[in-house]
Amino acid sequence: GAVGGCVLGGDLSRRDQWIVGITVLGRAVRPVTRAGARPGDQLWVTGTLGASRAGLAALLRGETPPPAAREAFARPKPRIASGLALARAGATALLDLSDGLGGDAGHLAAASSLGLHIQLLQLPVAGPVLVEATRAGVPPAVFAALGGEDYELLAALPSSFGPADAAAMQRETGVALTLIGECRAGSGVQLRLGQDAIALPGFDHFA
Repeated sequence: GAVGGCVLGGDLSRRDQWIVGITVLGRAVRPVTRAGARPGDQLWVTGTLGASRAGLAALLRGETPPPAAREAFARPKPRIASGLALARAGATALLDLSDGLGGDAGHLAAASSLGLHIQLLQLPVAGPVLVEATRAGVPPAVFAALGGEDYELLAALPSSFGPADAAAMQRETGVALTLIGECRAGSGVQLRLGQDAIALPGFDHFA
C-alpha cells in the first residue's frame, strides 16, 4: 500500500455483518505523543478543515456532495509525510483531528498539562465548508472546527519554528501548515472567533 505495509492474519468469527479490526505494530525512533507540549509552543495545523463534515452533511440530506467534500469524507488521506516532517522539525506534541478540533485540542491540553489558546479565524477552512456553513447558519470556521474525520494534524512546535519553516515543509510534503494558536500555562482550551469566546464540543465516543 501507500505506506509499504502488509496485511497478515485476521479474526475468525461468524456474523451477519462484516467487522474489520486493524492492529498496527511499529517502531518510532523519536515518538511524538500528545504529552510533550510546553508553554510558549505554537499550534499549527496541516491542510484544511471541514471538508469531511461538509461531505457528510450533504449525504445525510440525500444529496451528492461536491467532489472535494466527497473525497475528504470517503477517502481521507493520512498525513504520514507531514507527521514525519513535523517530528523532524521538533514537534513537542502531535495528534490527528479525527474527533474535531474542539475535542482533540482538549486531549492535547490535558495530556500536556497546559492551556491552548486558538483563534478560529486563523483556521484553514476547506472550500466546500462555505455552502454548508451558510446552510447551517454558523460561521465557516466554527463549522470546520466542529467537523471530525478530517485527519489533519494538530502540532505543537517551538516558537523558533516560523513561516519560512512552514513554507519549506509545504514544499517538501505538498501539504500546507497554518499557525492557529499557542500553548500557555494553565489548563483547557480557549477558543476565540475574533474577540468572542466560543465553546465547541468534540466527538464523544461514549455518548
